[in-house]
Amino acid sequence: MNRHSMNSQTEQMQRQRRGIARWQVIAFFMALYDFAAVCGAYFLALLLRVDGIYRAIPVRYLMSYRACILPVALVAVIVFLLFRMYNSMWKFASFSEFMRAFLGSLTASAIHSVAITVLCRRMPLSYHILGAGFQFILLLVVRFFNVTNGWREPKHVESKNVMLIGAGNAAQMILRDMTRANEINDRVACIIDDDPNKWHRTLDGIPVVGGRDDILSAVERYKVDKIFLAIPSASMQQKRDILAICSETGCELRQLPGMFQLMLGQVSVSDLKKVSVEDLLGREPIRADLEEVFSFINGKTVMVTGGGGSIGSELCRQIAAHNPRQLIIFDIYENNAYSIQLELKEKYPKLNLVTLIGSVRDSRRMFEVFETYRPQIVYHAAAHKHVPLMEDSPCEAIKNNAIGTYKTAYAAMMHGCERFVLISTDKAVHPTNIMGASKRLCEMIVQSFDRKIKAGQAGEIPQLFTHEGIENADKVGDGKVFEGIRTEFVAVRFGNVLGSNGSVIPLFKKQIEKGGPVTVTHPDIIRYFMTIPEAVSLVMLAGTYAKGGEIFVLDMGSPVKIDTLARNLIRLSGLKPDVDIKIEYTGLRPGEKLYEEKLMAEEGLQKTDNDLIHIGNPIPFDEEEFLSRLEQLMKAAYSNRENDIRVMVKAIVPSYHLENDSTEIVRRAG
Repeated sequence: MNRHSMNSQTEQMQRQRRGIARWQVIAFFMALYDFAAVCGAYFLALLLRVDGIYRAIPVRYLMSYRACILPVALVAVIVFLLFRMYNSMWKFASFSEFMRAFLGSLTASAIHSVAITVLCRRMPLSYHILGAGFQFILLLVVRFFNVTNGWREPKHVESKNVMLIGAGNAAQMILRDMTRANEINDRVACIIDDDPNKWHRTLDGIPVVGGRDDILSAVERYKVDKIFLAIPSASMQQKRDILAICSETGCELRQLPGMFQLMLGQVSVSDLKKVSVEDLLGREPIRADLEEVFSFINGKTVMVTGGGGSIGSELCRQIAAHNPRQLIIFDIYENNAYSIQLELKEKYPKLNLVTLIGSVRDSRRMFEVFETYRPQIVYHAAAHKHVPLMEDSPCEAIKNNAIGTYKTAYAAMMHGCERFVLISTDKAVHPTNIMGASKRLCEMIVQSFDRKIKAGQAGEIPQLFTHEGIENADKVGDGKVFEGIRTEFVAVRFGNVLGSNGSVIPLFKKQIEKGGPVTVTHPDIIRYFMTIPEAVSLVMLAGTYAKGGEIFVLDMGSPVKIDTLARNLIRLSGLKPDVDIKIEYTGLRPGEKLYEEKLMAEEGLQKTDNDLIHIGNPIPFDEEEFLSRLEQLMKAAYSNRENDIRVMVKAIVPSYHLENDSTEIVRRAG
């Protein structure tokens, strides 16, 4: 929802506040109906007393009826008004509304009996009994015509006060569930809805007190402890706007996950999940055509390097669910690999699963694995990703990220792999740290491989060795092994992944649990964020969209200030920033920048079938010079020449800003 539409909605709500709401018009006509219903009910009582023959009605009774019925009917409408029978949303009527209608009708009938007896004459007993019965029936017929749920008696227990946001079907189902579930002690005190037509009415006896602008005041007035968001059809932007207001209250927040439960009629309090910081990002999740993705995977041998990590393990889960011929998990860290292995074996006992331990830096190991298993698709997720740690160990970043990618890509190329998908990062764009620069090197590696293969020059790609051995691709030396190579190489670039290893969210949560302080490097630092499922769907889409050489980029919406993220997380924990939990600014770490970019300006964008996924046009560079320099870079890294490694990377990656390039960094950040 853009600013213009939000302003228009606000103006409309203000006009509704000043004018007459639609529900008030409906209530007026309902009152006219009730007036006629009272008159008709008692006339019908007179008529039935004489077997439906109008001429047989005694004149004295008919005269008394005519003299008293109009003022008595008017008094009855006033009674109904006092019993709030015109404030309820009868579409969701239940036991509470039934009782108000019963008591209102009974009171009006009693007044009618007294008035006509005192002011006119004593009427037959059947007139009073039948008239009261017909009156009650006529009142209920129109009100309960659209009832969607059964009646239920309210319970009175000591409880916490709840605010419901949304006065629709989902809210009504939650109210029903809270009423019926004896173990739930919470009590809904008020309801918020942006539809002005519902204001000042009731849902199951609970007042609808206003729109989102009234949330803060209603929390104070009704002493609200919890807020339940019950608008499953709302967009992510709408939810973010509402939750941003709710997060200011310090109340516990919960929400419905989506429309699925509502469509099945299974909405209950147990369906409400805690609001997470991801819900405040305000971006619709990416919708990938996974049928296309998994038809590509079906029946093929798929290998995931770094398969025990955050992204790698989710890739393995998604791949395992869609019938690969074989899934190979490759990781250097045995604990993570063992964990995902156990999980997948338990969930998919028929899955052909292989779990291997090894390093992508070991070319002999990579050749052995590819020779043995011949994977057709490779998702390369193995990498060092922690920026400050890599600044302290720059040679390790080059060994593992750049050289490890090169050796894995070369082994894939030489053993019939169809697609090689590199998982990259937005930190590869104008990198200010060695980790980002190493990932840019990885992108350049897969682009170089792809161009050489398309040009029929795969044999010109140098094979990098830290040790000569059995993995030498062209043992005969006639170059025939390079004929017919068709491997397609692509890269996938995305931002920070919420919930991944090393993500800022788990760190903030631990700091909040300890009572603070929460540490933020800079008050203005911003980052793009996405969820693990989104990242995985993008990586897998790259395998289907790929024609070779692309860098796929996710449109991740607006960047998020880390300071705002930290404050929202504190509020979601029911605490107040700078009051209950202190926020400390520690300063930018080595290699860290204030901003993140998704794409170099020179690359430009091309559309794909998915509006949220784009392709960056490759930046031209000299592949021959690049490939020749990589061997020198590898030797420097394995010699642990930390003083030289950054300068060498800068010579290969011109967009890399060394620490002393402070003028350029400040210029771009500004």
